[in-house]
Amino acid sequence: MRAALLAALLAGAAHAGPADSRALDAVWEFRLVPSDAQAPQHAEAAIWRRAQVPGNVHTDLLAAGLIPDPYGGAAESELQWIGLGQWEYRTTFDVDAATLHRTHAELVFDGLDTFAHIELNGAKLLDADNAFRTWRVAVQGKLRARGNALHIVFDSPIARLLPHVQAMPHKLAGNYPSPYDDEPKDAMTGNFVRKPGYHYGWDWGPRYVTAGIWRALKLESWDALRVSDFNIRQRGLSDDSARLDAELQIDSDRAENIAVELAVRDSDGKSLEAVKQRAKLRAGSNTLTLPVVLANPRRWWPNGYGRQDMYTFSANIADAHGVQAATSRRTGLRTVELRRDKDANGQGFALVVNGVPIFAKGANVIPFDAFPARVPPGRIGHVLASARDANMNLLRNWGGGYYESDEFFDLADELGLMIWQDFMFGGGTPPAYDPQFRASVRAEARDNLRRLRSHPSLVLWNGNNEEETAWKDWGIGKQLTQEDSAFAQKAWDGYVQLFGHDLREVVAQEGNGVPYWSSSPSNDLAAKANDSDNGDKHYWFVWGNPALPADAYLDETPRFMSEYGLQSWPSLRTIATVAAPQDLAIGSRVLRAHQKFMAGAGDARLMLYVAREYGAPRDFADFVYLSQVMQAEGIELAALHHRASRPRTMGSLYWQLNDVWPGASWSSIDFYGRWKPLQFHARRFFAPLAVAALRHDGKTQVSLISDRTVPVAAQWRVTVLDLAGRRLREERHDASLSALSATVAANFSDAELLHGADPKHTAAAFELLIDGQRVSRSVVYFDAAKNLALADPELHPDLQRDGDGYALTLTAKHLARAVWVDFGAPDAALSDNALTLLPGETAKLHVTSAVALDDLRRTLTVRPYIPNS
Repeated sequence: MRAALLAALLAGAAHAGPADSRALDAVWEFRLVPSDAQAPQHAEAAIWRRAQVPGNVHTDLLAAGLIPDPYGGAAESELQWIGLGQWEYRTTFDVDAATLHRTHAELVFDGLDTFAHIELNGAKLLDADNAFRTWRVAVQGKLRARGNALHIVFDSPIARLLPHVQAMPHKLAGNYPSPYDDEPKDAMTGNFVRKPGYHYGWDWGPRYVTAGIWRALKLESWDALRVSDFNIRQRGLSDDSARLDAELQIDSDRAENIAVELAVRDSDGKSLEAVKQRAKLRAGSNTLTLPVVLANPRRWWPNGYGRQDMYTFSANIADAHGVQAATSRRTGLRTVELRRDKDANGQGFALVVNGVPIFAKGANVIPFDAFPARVPPGRIGHVLASARDANMNLLRNWGGGYYESDEFFDLADELGLMIWQDFMFGGGTPPAYDPQFRASVRAEARDNLRRLRSHPSLVLWNGNNEEETAWKDWGIGKQLTQEDSAFAQKAWDGYVQLFGHDLREVVAQEGNGVPYWSSSPSNDLAAKANDSDNGDKHYWFVWGNPALPADAYLDETPRFMSEYGLQSWPSLRTIATVAAPQDLAIGSRVLRAHQKFMAGAGDARLMLYVAREYGAPRDFADFVYLSQVMQAEGIELAALHHRASRPRTMGSLYWQLNDVWPGASWSSIDFYGRWKPLQFHARRFFAPLAVAALRHDGKTQVSLISDRTVPVAAQWRVTVLDLAGRRLREERHDASLSALSATVAANFSDAELLHGADPKHTAAAFELLIDGQRVSRSVVYFDAAKNLALADPELHPDLQRDGDGYALTLTAKHLARAVWVDFGAPDAALSDNALTLLPGETAKLHVTSAVALDDLRRTLTVRPYIPNS
């Protein structure tokens, strides 16, 4: 699979077609500017040392041995000086004769973080101020054959902006105040700078305010002719034909006649009919459109609905002097709309792809590392493949990070993962009343829309994360209005201009028909923002204040749940990468440093949720295990409720899929790619065919769920049993699952299911059967887990060699709840985990590992949930 993906990604790269493109990443140096205020206390950092490009100052300091591991122990507090410093980077490079003689040369900076003053050979080249933009600077005539000196100085965004923010008579609300006194809590600077918001700290990650060349830097050169942009715009799509426009932006030094040839290949590499056209260019920038019609097009479908067919379009341009330029673009054909059907209660929110309403199943994605340039090869692919394998079809790229890499979107295309893409606003109130600020955001949006718009996986652009609801629902707008009503109105008018008009307009111009939504949660600037009857919803009354129990999820039935979550710790193996054995205790200084919720006191909230349902943990290892069980079972309850509420509810995106560092968080996959129990549960509760048996207030509603586009003949079965294994009742019913539906199959009271049995000794298993085979199961209990009479299930594990891996067979004598299989330190991947086995049931798991059988047997542990007596 990985080989096929790699081949597809190589084939899918979009080339701008310059005569030459050269990465400037070879020999760089960096230092703290010697005159900076931080230099007297950190003199070693003010000496020129080797740097990595792309990279940033934190990772360069770490490589130089000048700072400890930013993730280890409790290092964060002692490293905040880095974000207050002014840093400089330099390199020299030679230029060959061919490049020097070309008509055009540009330095291209794909990512500068953030306030950067750039000089080439001692002359000012650029002042950059937006980490999300691509900066292109003409340098023809400024280059020399030997020793070109490129020098970049990065200002601290805190030091640069703080005087302005402090001088404001009334402050705009920021997000997370720093606990380290590097900036005042009442004068936060993060929302004034176009830089990833999470660098300033979040409730799942550290505060590291970075600087550096965080994406590629290139020297591009060409003569006479180049293609500066290439877009395939879809005009119409049916089963019979696809009507497309191939749009070429061509820069030409002279008025010239050209010949253009456009070749098309399908997913199998088969060449389709080429399109040829002659055109006359004028000197300067030209837009050329070639109409293309494809017969019987093959569509791109989300995961679970069909194939991810793609087409490659290659354009070749030649003028009368023999000068040529070429470019290619790979894309998929699909229609997408955001459907807002109205009913008696409000207005819906559903993504419709190729005319099919898709129930969105997935999670929110945050950055893959606090320092994005060091995300290791394969990490993104592993996490996205894990999402696909868990039956997800949509991921939301959250607005407090950065616009993800081309690799991310190429993989999403291949895996059928739809992407909801936030613009980079994570929270707080931006100074959108400032025309220069809005102009910078518009330029940023245009850069990233043009880079990403060819990806069929991209199905929604969203203006920001939680900024509208913060203004309307959290008291931010009310407080500012009380302080200065005129300034508050100015701030809100700027917000409406940026998110209601500016970004909507840029998406309409550049987005290839992908819909735009102004904020999440919102009803697209209607009066109420976070409304269960309209638009999308963020629901944090569970976990957040007032910390309702998990079954409160069943009282909340939104149109589209775009955020909800429960926290847990990662595995002990992951925790051990940042904490010594003596630190493995609730409340230790090191673990508090890796628990960012409630300023490090989040374990009290986590303990509340664990103890409420499962009882007090026996020790720290038990606390970690129970935190993961609580998270998995609670999110399963919510996700199945959302799916069972179709068509009122049309999406369930839990917070969050991945981690930015090793710590406590809401993720289902930890920093090192290890699946928590939630990820295994997600594969089951997001399965295309599922049964949801949801007990609430003494009643159980059974719903049969189908994401199939055709009806499915099925059966459902209920088995009531005591926890030791005696069957008390069993019945089976035929059912027909309509296409794209959730159907209520039955409602039971506790009395109807129990028939007088002791609720603490009894469970009910509801199963969905297709052709007699179980495809889904939902187990109902009649009391909190800590009150159940769950005895030792007497699990018997048997591990044997099986082909290129191992087979692990588990047999339970009594009911075994939340069984977790672990091999400790050895690397081992399991086909399934986080299981519940009914009495007498056997589960067979495949284990993949390079470790010897005897070693795996020695480290194997199998842990069920057993309440404390």
